[in-house]
Amino acid sequence: MAETLTNRVAASGLITLKLEEYWPTAGFATFDLKDYLFMGLILKEKDFRAAVKEHDFSQYAGKTLLVFCSADAIIPNWAYMLVAAAAAPFAADIYQGTEEAYLRQHFRGVIQQLNVADFADKRVVIKGCGDRAVPASAYLDVTKHLQPHVKSLMFGEPCSTVPVFKKPRKK
Repeated sequence: MAETLTNRVAASGLITLKLEEYWPTAGFATFDLKDYLFMGLILKEKDFRAAVKEHDFSQYAGKTLLVFCSADAIIPNWAYMLVAAAAAPFAADIYQGTEEAYLRQHFRGVIQQLNVADFADKRVVIKGCGDRAVPASAYLDVTKHLQPHVKSLMFGEPCSTVPVFKKPRKK
């Protein structure tokens, strides 16, 4: 008589949350204000306005435009505003900062939108490996967001997890 194989992982009732699936859909493009500094130190309004007017912002169509200055210079706030105004008709999103900072903010927002009722009193595995590196801050944020609601929280793959949290049994 043949034995019936049982997929114990599937039968365990674990919910696997793959943060990688929430990766931003738009690609990234950068706009470094360093390239517009006079003598590498200051931003001249008249020159910068002319440069922004001449710049082809259509190249950022459908992308997240990351606006920052990689030089150690004081950038006036109006400079970011001028870039945003020029890029807005084209870019999918405009962010002041680096890709790393953008991803931290993006994942924090995604995690805050997770419906905790979907995870209430469930055993949840936060998948840790994937094709894209999810920021470490996202793992911290998802733990903070889900911990009050889940039965247990684990990291890794359903077949090999690292226990993170287990709700104490009521006496």
